[in-house]
Amino acid sequence: MASRSVAAEFVKGVWKENPVLRLLLGMCPVLAVTTSVENGLGMGLAATFVLICSNVVVSLLRSIIPARMRIPCFIVVIAAFVTIVDLVLQGFFFELSKSLGVFVPLIVVNCIILGRAEAFAYKNGPFYSMIDAMGMGVGFTLALMTVGTVRELLGNGTWLGFAVPPFTLHPWIIMILPPGAFITLGLLVAGMNWLTQQQEAKRRQAAREARLAKGGTA
Repeated sequence: MASRSVAAEFVKGVWKENPVLRLLLGMCPVLAVTTSVENGLGMGLAATFVLICSNVVVSLLRSIIPARMRIPCFIVVIAAFVTIVDLVLQGFFFELSKSLGVFVPLIVVNCIILGRAEAFAYKNGPFYSMIDAMGMGVGFTLALMTVGTVRELLGNGTWLGFAVPPFTLHPWIIMILPPGAFITLGLLVAGMNWLTQQQEAKRRQAAREARLAKGGTA
């Protein structure tokens, strides 16, 4: 782990291993709460807080957590921080809490958070576990906000509640309905795959040109 940079650990969750657009994890909140950017941002920040805190705690306790009991222990740790988030939202952001509904408590079983605890935090120190969680959380939040932006603009003609001409002229109601979530997510995943293919093609072309420049064969 020491050979890997902090930046690489952070960026992988935003792009290369984006939990939504690459790994297709945590689909329930992505499809359910992204009718607006505000909902996407709120859910993303809530999940990021839980992810960072649970990763750090699991990493600190990994030497005393029995291997056979690790999953129940992870869930207890995650549930504690989800309870904190839920109470804070209800106390200070009640409208957002109502909008997110049951999907805040369901963060407990979000496969992104449990997966990072199992795959990363349980095997690495607290610092890198925090960086990993931050990257995954930012990637998750950006994906939610991107889906929310497309759906809110096309479905309501607004962004963060502000009218955005000319989208206000003919809103597509389907975009704020469940089919709109699937359409938006599918197009975004396809776009990410296309960009990846283009990058790979450019890298192969650059490597081929470098070999030719050295007198090698293509």
